[in-house]
Amino acid sequence: QVQLVESGGGLVQAGGSLRLSCAASGRTFSGYGVGWFRQAPGKEREFVAAINWRGEYTYYADSVKGRFTISRDNAKNTVYLQMNSLKPEDTAVYYCARNAARSPYYSVGSYDYWGQGTQVTVSS
Repeated sequence: QVQLVESGGGLVQAGGSLRLSCAASGRTFSGYGVGWFRQAPGKEREFVAAINWRGEYTYYADSVKGRFTISRDNAKNTVYLQMNSLKPEDTAVYYCARNAARSPYYSVGSYDYWGQGTQVTVSS
């Protein structure tokens, strides 16, 4: 089993920032694209951001463009999601996932392993 562990979530006021981390066991992320998704109660899991295996291509949902930045450090087997200018509507459980070499990058079906999620709560 591939182990992915998210961290960095918490409670923050609107306008604040958080940086989420997704650590993979071993060298799991090397050679794989990684995505961040989020899910709020009563809502579908939605795409947030993705990064290809080399890190030179990044993709963002329209709702987070200009505010969130995805990056990766393959030497540390870690993918990050820097979240700035947070809004209450960003409140959700955030998951990282490893891409299964499938398309499209924004679809949950393209990912084969998921972390346990980390809660992000943005207060107004």
